[in-house]
Amino acid sequence: MNRSRRLKQMISAHLSDQLSLYTFIAVLFLMGIVFGAVIVNSLSFTQKEDLAVYLSRFFGQVSDGQFASSSEMFQQSLTHYAKYIGLMWLLGLTIIGLPIVLVMLFLKGIVVGFTVGFLVNQMSWKGFLLAFVSVFPQNILAVPVMIVVATASLTFSLRLMKQLVMKRRSEPIFPPFMRFSALILCALMILCVAAWFEAYLSPGLIKAVIDIK
Repeated sequence: MNRSRRLKQMISAHLSDQLSLYTFIAVLFLMGIVFGAVIVNSLSFTQKEDLAVYLSRFFGQVSDGQFASSSEMFQQSLTHYAKYIGLMWLLGLTIIGLPIVLVMLFLKGIVVGFTVGFLVNQMSWKGFLLAFVSVFPQNILAVPVMIVVATASLTFSLRLMKQLVMKRRSEPIFPPFMRFSALILCALMILCVAAWFEAYLSPGLIKAVIDIK
């Protein structure tokens, strides 16, 4: 009981200390989503037609069951997530990696916004359902994890910057490094669940929506 209370106090203190950074990163991600949706409207008719043809072929293959096995999709998805947060971890260990982390999160928002915006633009309410079942299940876990990892990466990078500029050699860097690395491992475990959603849950939901007449 004491451990649970202590953990809640630590999380509460952390959120209070890093609230401004979390807010900034969350807003940056939302800006990416909006930007991605705006890009859809800026596409030419030919570009939309080309993407629509590709999309219809893909959904046709899904409807016929012609897609990679769930185990292969799980492996590919987990590998993608591991590379993504692994890169954030490496960038967090350097001062110059700070802006790249922000760009990565912004681009993730653009991808989500573009995907949802294009499906809705092309398929109306059915596109919204497809976007919901194909984007929402895994991203409800993946996006918060990426925001937390990005915040931790920026925090550690800023700590290194302060030590370099203010020359505070007396402050130990190893304990924060271990906490940062432990967070990455915890994030990867949560992303395993997100990868499972993407591989085993989403394909069935997509097929069910496609088959709606």
